[in-house]
Amino acid sequence: MVSKAGVKNLVKILIGAAWIDGKIQPEERQYLREIANAKGIADDPDIKPWLYELVPVKPEECYLWVQEYLGDNPTPEECQNLVQAISGLIYSDGEVATEEAKLLNKLQSFAEADESQLNSILKQIQKLYRRWVDIQF
Repeated sequence: MVSKAGVKNLVKILIGAAWIDGKIQPEERQYLREIANAKGIADDPDIKPWLYELVPVKPEECYLWVQEYLGDNPTPEECQNLVQAISGLIYSDGEVATEEAKLLNKLQSFAEADESQLNSILKQIQKLYRRWVDIQF
């Protein structure tokens, strides 16, 4: 079970991922608010300024939040779970910005995994790219 602090950190990362290309798309906004409501933190004073776009999030902040969330020695499963959570947000608007793809690539570097586990993460990212290419063409 994820703690409330863990849920808040995950939502912060999702908000940061939505901002990573410089703006939040309407579909991303709706996705974020649905997640925050479902997790019961939409009115949390720590989350509200970012959730309602009162404060923009810089890419560096997003990467810092990812680092804090995963810690120094994340498991491949933790990294894969984060990739999946961010993928849901990224696909909510039907396109993958370059900055969003870079974030997903960065996640794979956090995992110091054995080859089979790393391949699982890479396959997840490749699947994400393929879906994006299929949508684009």
